Amino acid sequence: MKAYDHPTKPFSAWALLRGSLCLASCLCLASCLGLLTLTAQAQVYKWVGPNGKTVFSDTPPPSNVKTVTRKGLNTSGSISNVKLPPELELASSKNPVTLYSTSNCAACNDARSMLKQNGIPFFEKTVKSNEDIQQLKLATGDSQVPSLMINRAKFIGFESPAWRDALSKAGYPENSVLPKEYRYPDPEPAAPSPATAKKEEPKASDTIVPRSVSPTGIRF
Repeated sequence: MKAYDHPTKPFSAWALLRGSLCLASCLCLASCLGLLTLTAQAQVYKWVGPNGKTVFSDTPPPSNVKTVTRKGLNTSGSISNVKLPPELELASSKNPVTLYSTSNCAACNDARSMLKQNGIPFFEKTVKSNEDIQQLKLATGDSQVPSLMINRAKFIGFESPAWRDALSKAGYPENSVLPKEYRYPDPEPAAPSPATAKKEEPKASDTIVPRSVSPTGIRF
């Protein structure tokens, strides 16, 4: 019996070591596959819908959409991947908020600060070009900035009490409950890109002449 016991001890130790190495390799491979899967799933698709509004979704758009931008949630600052509290998520889904602003505009800065201080998720549309001005007029009926849209309700010019009252009526909490990790979407031009712009452009006869001394045509 001793003649057979002695040779088997080194074999048993080697088998145990090999089994441990195999198990470690399997666990490492599983972790890598899991990480790749999460990375593949954490994608946001962005496109412009038939109504001219920008759509963000974690599912691919319809097949007839030509221009699509795909971004990773964990690496892009354009879309926040932080889950909102139920009350805030309900309000932002039913009554999305859009701020129209321009550069060198003190009132626009005040409006943006007010929304952030109140913890309001919002999209910001910048008005710089003539196309942006036309899109602003189509959306709000005016060329003044800042302008705010809460779903379809329009508020021309910044008036903090009126905006706060309207946001409360739209279901947004009185006090900020926005998570500190939330990242606001990057501002985008008000006018869609030429590839996704609407086919019907406003007629020259329908153009509203803005009451402004600004050479860009933006009324403050």
